[in-house]
Amino acid sequence: MRFTHETLPQRVVFAAGESPLAVAAEVEALGGSRVMLIASDREKELADPIAKEIPVVLRHDEVVMHVPIEVARRARQAAAAADADILVSVGGGSTTGLAKAVAMTTGLPIVAVPTTYAGSEATNVWGLTEGDTKTTGVDNEVLPASVVYDAGLLTTLPGAMTVASGLNAMAHCVDSMWGPRADPLDRALAQEGIRALATGLPAVADDSTSVEGIEQMLYGAYLAAVSFASAGSGMHHKICHVLGGMFNLPHAQTHAVVLPYVLAFNAPHAPEAEARIAEALGAVFNTRAAGAGLAALRQVLDAPKALRDYGMPEDGIAKAVGPIMKAVPANNPTPVTDENLTALLKAAWAGDPID
Repeated sequence: MRFTHETLPQRVVFAAGESPLAVAAEVEALGGSRVMLIASDREKELADPIAKEIPVVLRHDEVVMHVPIEVARRARQAAAAADADILVSVGGGSTTGLAKAVAMTTGLPIVAVPTTYAGSEATNVWGLTEGDTKTTGVDNEVLPASVVYDAGLLTTLPGAMTVASGLNAMAHCVDSMWGPRADPLDRALAQEGIRALATGLPAVADDSTSVEGIEQMLYGAYLAAVSFASAGSGMHHKICHVLGGMFNLPHAQTHAVVLPYVLAFNAPHAPEAEARIAEALGAVFNTRAAGAGLAALRQVLDAPKALRDYGMPEDGIAKAVGPIMKAVPANNPTPVTDENLTALLKAAWAGDPID
């Protein structure tokens, strides 16, 4: 074996039903005394009990999908005006992303409290959108210092969002099998993440209050994010980031739609990855092929099916091909051309069956 693997420094706390005290302990451990609490209006009821236990000097609720640069600038200015010395984010990927945008220019530590399965909390990857272009990058300043996972905060997550967010987490795992820096440790973590997500998703889809199911999903989403942070962003995420920024598509649903098409595209040229994915899904769905296992899971979940359902125009396919071609890693298992990428996007746009 010849590879280099970097493990990111981060403290992770699983504390079902105990997030207020757990967050307070993390803030204290990090020396925080002036908290900027970032949570959208949608997350207010979840954030209120946490706010009571920590020294909040500013509550910031302007959270926007894909983190527009002007939103990030306003949040940075607000943090400076309040003289905040620590950030606490309570919410999904957009909320964590905004905290990262503030941390990137201020160096403030983040305590992240996820309320979806986005996984952003466990990576040093940031994303900002300017106009219709979403740019991502890597910076250790944006890695949250602590993550508090509280399954109780996700019992009210709507079923459709649970499915989309969980499949977004699975996309992190799949991309980690062949990302530009993927190594054997990434693949092992991603395989276990797929198994946990495939176990938890049907349980939570059946009973949204199942703490055991939610914890399986949080465990899987964390493994997904850790492996993704090391392996780097592969073809799937490059496609979704371009489409999301260009057409303002919902993040999790876009990932949920595109995932089976990228898996089918790459699997024939990535036999080890395909075998690992198949084994992880087969442990739950008794299948022997990665694509069949994912299809079985998606059928159980009634997963998002087509990009056109979420507002992508058909003429956007041709517009997106060039930017995606520039972004896809050179070591993608299947060589990418304008023609086969266009065919993939057309199928995902229409929700065509996968052979």
